[in-house]
Amino acid sequence: MSFLEIFQSLDFKEEILHIQQKTFRDVLKALSNALYKRMNFEDYLALVSPSADMYLEELAQLSSQITLERFGKTILLYMPLYLSNECRSSCLYCGFSFENKIPRKTLTEAELIKEAEIIHSKGIEHVLLLTGEDYSKTPLKKIVESVKILKEYFSSVSIEIYPMNEEDYKQIIEAGADGLTLYQETYDTEAYRKYHIRGVKKNMNYRLEGPDRGGKAGFRKIGVGALLGLSHPLGEMSFLGRHVQYLMKTYWRSQILVSLPRFRPAEGNFEVNYKVSIREFLRYIFALRIYFRDIGVVLSTRENPNLRDNLIGLGITQMSAESKTEPGGYQGMETLEQFETEDKRTLAEVIKVIQKKGFEPVLKDFDKCIV
Repeated sequence: MSFLEIFQSLDFKEEILHIQQKTFRDVLKALSNALYKRMNFEDYLALVSPSADMYLEELAQLSSQITLERFGKTILLYMPLYLSNECRSSCLYCGFSFENKIPRKTLTEAELIKEAEIIHSKGIEHVLLLTGEDYSKTPLKKIVESVKILKEYFSSVSIEIYPMNEEDYKQIIEAGADGLTLYQETYDTEAYRKYHIRGVKKNMNYRLEGPDRGGKAGFRKIGVGALLGLSHPLGEMSFLGRHVQYLMKTYWRSQILVSLPRFRPAEGNFEVNYKVSIREFLRYIFALRIYFRDIGVVLSTRENPNLRDNLIGLGITQMSAESKTEPGGYQGMETLEQFETEDKRTLAEVIKVIQKKGFEPVLKDFDKCIV
């Protein structure tokens, strides 16, 4: 059964109600099963549920234990690099949305090289290439050429761009990319239709099957996630969990990464319907780590420095640092960022905090010759 078939067999609102009905007894059973490594998906839903809130300390301790067992005392660091903010899709929550009258910019080859040189000079070996959804400005050829340039500077290049078909993904992998990040934004069909009003991104199912096409193409890393705030977070966590479970089983040769970005202010007047508190956010991260022991959990600079620092060792395995969310941001170009970052510290400052907590900041985690 494909994930699209799994997705279409479930009801978002029913999933919310199902999770809300979980009791503290379900949570205790889930924690017990976790200790003996015999959890099932219902146990995961119990840890996601509001009933698990009173056991947040227990969840944190278990999440920390599992993280240390699986990943040791390491945090992988990466930087995003925006190739373009030009976009033909209208997504009401995004600063790059077509409707927003902002300065648009796609980096030239020389400008991309300059961005790469600046990031590389900081010691970073992992970079994430991002664009808006304008196929005419950043077609496949432009993406392939950009990846080839970045491979001259970085050990690992991942992409976070518009969904592509399998053959296009294969060309990007041949150019040197090893990771694909493709957030569904929301798994709520009604909310997806409401917030995506123009462009190719309106096709929810095509986006939903994007990680599948990336897995078939052969990406070494596949990242998924939901933008918390667009719809009810319990529904998002249920469907995201099912998506992760499916990807881990189907594309077992790939490392599956998960991120839970919470909505941040951007250009426009969009207001979120569901504000996710810090306690909820922590519960979701701990639930993911406890049930999916081998996934990478990514934390961006959307979150504030204090929260990011305190999550080191408690479930996350990767962090962005010194992020610029606009094209040319590292060389000081005056373009508009996709969203506001909360943690504005330099890479050196983030590294210092990681080391102070007794962890090792990892700037390069593999070589092609050993995989």
